Amino acid sequence: MSTFSEIQANDLCNTMAIESILLIDVRNDDEIAHGMIEGAIHVPLALLPIKYEFLPKLENIVFYCHSGIRSAHAAAFASSKGDKNVYSLIGGVLAWVKAGYSFVAKDEEKGK
Repeated sequence: MSTFSEIQANDLCNTMAIESILLIDVRNDDEIAHGMIEGAIHVPLALLPIKYEFLPKLENIVFYCHSGIRSAHAAAFASSKGDKNVYSLIGGVLAWVKAGYSFVAKDEEKGK
């Protein structure tokens, strides 16, 4: 049985300040043109099953998308592969912006 947790934008920001996490943006290419959360790796949801085994292995994995639906699917997938401490950002980038956080351009994040 695959299980994952959800995380609020404020909790994600606080966690990013004190812990190493694998932050994965599962939105499509056209969506990330407006920016990404700093430190994220871009892996579109459709490519996740192909690229999953090549992703860095960190204890905590957080997926996000536009509103939280695709990231929940991604988190369920990662959890089904045996990863623990898997999270989906509640409300996606919409919640991130609403909480007052910003984005960086894609070329400034990890997945250049």
